[in-house]
Amino acid sequence: MAEGEEPMTSEKLAECMCTNPVVVRRTMGLLREAGIVASARGHAGGWRISTDLRAVTLRDLHQVLGEPAVFAIGNRNETPDCLVEQVVNAALDQAFTDAEALLLERFAHVTLASLAADFSRRHAARRPQKG
Repeated sequence: MAEGEEPMTSEKLAECMCTNPVVVRRTMGLLREAGIVASARGHAGGWRISTDLRAVTLRDLHQVLGEPAVFAIGNRNETPDCLVEQVVNAALDQAFTDAEALLLERFAHVTLASLAADFSRRHAARRPQKG
């Protein structure tokens, strides 16, 4: 999307990301509300980037998307009366808090422009050489 002149449909984006077009539309709707992308309807419609990628960080995206959990693991509260769960949660709580704060701080220094440039370099390196 960063390099393309033409808008990309939700279906095409979903194919690129191995997900469902409904998930793409929901996510892109939030990004549109934040002014990061724009959409056009119709035959030549789709999604396009509408802002300078140097001005958008992963932290910005995290906030726009509702600050989802950054870790797939973490303290559990499935059985709050369980002493083992309480002890483990108490032991790890500060570590998870510190790790999340560090990760979000790093997110603030990663721009979409830097990700797009890295993607382009990697994509070019994968293309077969002609000649």
